[in-house]
Amino acid sequence: MAWTLDPSHGELLLTTGVTGPASAMGHRLTIAMTAWRATVNWSGDAPSAVELTVDVDSLEVLRGDGGVKGLTGVEKGLARSNALKSLDVKRYPHIRFSTEDVSAVDGGYRLAGTLEIHGRSRPRSVDLHVEDLGQTWLMTCDASVSHAEFGVKPYSLMMGAMKVADEVAVSFRAEHAKD
Repeated sequence: MAWTLDPSHGELLLTTGVTGPASAMGHRLTIAMTAWRATVNWSGDAPSAVELTVDVDSLEVLRGDGGVKGLTGVEKGLARSNALKSLDVKRYPHIRFSTEDVSAVDGGYRLAGTLEIHGRSRPRSVDLHVEDLGQTWLMTCDASVSHAEFGVKPYSLMMGAMKVADEVAVSFRAEHAKD
């Protein structure tokens, strides 16, 4: 048996920080990845493999917190363009996470596998919390990813006085009907 999850089941959000001497001028962005697909393979009553593929070009800037003034629609578009350039979307159109091991932990599962971003693969483990909501299962996960670990140069302004922080927070939330 296999489950397929996509944005109709939930959301995949990224939150960036700002660093540098002029960081108070910058925005902490909340970004949605609007095109992704996860496949969960089952062995009996337990998940045995998970694969997630994200279309980098689906990046959508939802909002910017902080900064001198609010983030306009034009500025959201510019932030999206800068992020896609940093991620080199034409050369690396997908982000992938695939498991080699799924093990039960208190409150869910530990997914151990490989994360591929910007053409670089690194081992990664994340804990997926699973909650029984009656008719559905709620799955949530929070993690962080380092730009530097994957060779991504964060966007910067003013000769580096303000730049996107190295760590990006990743939040996943999805619901799946019980079979």
